[in-house]
Amino acid sequence: MIEHDFPARLVSIIGTDLKSVESIKGKLGYGRVALSGALTGSWLGMFFGLVFGATGTGAEAVLLTNVTAGVVIGAGIGMLLNVIRFSVTKNRRGFISGQMVVAKKYEVVVPKEQLQLAKKAVAAAKPAKPAKKI
Repeated sequence: MIEHDFPARLVSIIGTDLKSVESIKGKLGYGRVALSGALTGSWLGMFFGLVFGATGTGAEAVLLTNVTAGVVIGAGIGMLLNVIRFSVTKNRRGFISGQMVVAKKYEVVVPKEQLQLAKKAVAAAKPAKPAKKI
């Protein structure tokens, strides 16, 4: 409909008979946990490095040194804490998953005044491929 110039702000999609679907993305191991902790820690370290580097007096080299040190130290601390946390709770969750809400039935609702325009847009659209059943 939207591809055929129907105003998107007038379209509402209503799902009924909702269910939660959790799909497994992969196994969670020490390597993945360590990498995740290092990335999170490096962001926090960069933030603290910028804060402490910007508040101090000195040249740009001091700011760069503070940020670099913050990233490295933050990555190390984040990695260590994430690995420890994973070791303690390993039996509870050893996989990565994603959740989504799926409806059994969907209805597209448009204002009554725009119904004819919506029907024309739907008629002009190419048929979609059927969705995979979950």
